[in-house]
Amino acid sequence: MSARNDLERLVRPNILALAPYRSARDEFQGLAPASVFLDANENSLGSPLDEDFSRYPDPYQRPLKEALARRKGLSPEQIFMGNGSDEAIDLLLRAFCEPRLDNIVILPPTYGMYAVQAAVQDVEVRRALLHADFSPDPEAVFRVTDERSKLLFLCSPNNPTGNCLPESFLIAMLEQFPGLVVVDEAYIDFSEQPSVLSFLEKYPRLVVLQTFSKAWGLAALRVGMAYANPFIINILNKIKYPYNLNVSSTRLALQALDRADEVQAGIGLLRAERARLAWALSALPQVREVFPSEANFLLVRTTDADRIYAALCAEGIVVRNRTRELHCENCLRITVGSPADNDRLIAALQNLNDA
Repeated sequence: MSARNDLERLVRPNILALAPYRSARDEFQGLAPASVFLDANENSLGSPLDEDFSRYPDPYQRPLKEALARRKGLSPEQIFMGNGSDEAIDLLLRAFCEPRLDNIVILPPTYGMYAVQAAVQDVEVRRALLHADFSPDPEAVFRVTDERSKLLFLCSPNNPTGNCLPESFLIAMLEQFPGLVVVDEAYIDFSEQPSVLSFLEKYPRLVVLQTFSKAWGLAALRVGMAYANPFIINILNKIKYPYNLNVSSTRLALQALDRADEVQAGIGLLRAERARLAWALSALPQVREVFPSEANFLLVRTTDADRIYAALCAEGIVVRNRTRELHCENCLRITVGSPADNDRLIAALQNLNDA
């Protein structure tokens, strides 16, 4: 079976047959700036702001995709740009999962939106639990997998645990899982483990999610990426909103790529702060364990997560209380802050111990 035929069999038949909506900007591209645009019912008088936002943006964010393609060693046809990576997660569920018939597989504890968006689509969620040390269990994945398993979501580095999934496990899933394998690399820039983008050529059922929200510091812009086989990208483009990224987000993300050296320096600082914070936290009597992390946060097991969380909030320091998640009893997830932020957190915890 060819790669295309293999992928076609996974797509919902109505999506495969869908004739997508064609926007005005789909029909005419590359016209001179002096062209008169009277096709999209925009306000030809402009906008009331200093910058004119009256025209619809490029629906496929071509300049941004071309810049990312050069940076990643891919083609623009392998890139989908979304309103955060959450949009790609949502569209993958819409495109590949028949409600009340198909299922997805997740590895708890993990990012909560996989299950939430599946529930919105009325798609069954099957859970292959991580071991207590947060390592994956391949046999658990295959126990819950059947011919209706369309998507396997693997978060690496994982949220909230911070660890990367072993490459051997990822390869086993890519070679044996019957549906698409979606590797969410939102935190990969903070990791020493390389991205699996290099696997795309060999594994056509791989989808890699990344984002500008974390290492690039652009969370407010909501710019996420899915990298995949061009067939999968075309399916996502068929069902996305016509203008899913606004012109400001696209332009500013493109500008950020020109300042990659600054971003890399920031990543280096946050890695150093991650190590310093882990060392300082591990010395506190109310901390039982600081789990190894390849992300920009630490999962910390404490003596009483609820009490410590409330005490930190009272000091104006907000962390995430993960104590009710699987294997995370009395755990707080703490983002690595600036050096000053981390100093304030450490002092607050030391004072809490002294009180």
